[in-house]
Amino acid sequence: MAPSGAQRLSGMQKQVLGLYRGFLRAARSKSAEDRRRIESLVSAEFHRNAKQVDRKNVLLIEHLLRRGKKQLDQLKSPDTIGLSSFDATLPQTKHPKP
Repeated sequence: MAPSGAQRLSGMQKQVLGLYRGFLRAARSKSAEDRRRIESLVSAEFHRNAKQVDRKNVLLIEHLLRRGKKQLDQLKSPDTIGLSSFDATLPQTKHPKP
């Protein structure tokens, strides 16, 4: 039961927190150096998305959850030693006038 005054979490919020916890659990199975790197990367990615993604953009959040689950499954593999990230945003280019 939630403490008085605290809001209950939506199903999607529970999924996001579960995914975050899953990454932290999976990081425990890696070496100490890889664990720190994974935890740092995961924390930064979740914080960045929390600030940049509109909470009402359900499609984007669902997409990020699916992508995160795939990455988590990959991280759980004993052959995987770490994660990497890249920023896929493209710079805005000016189109010449015809």
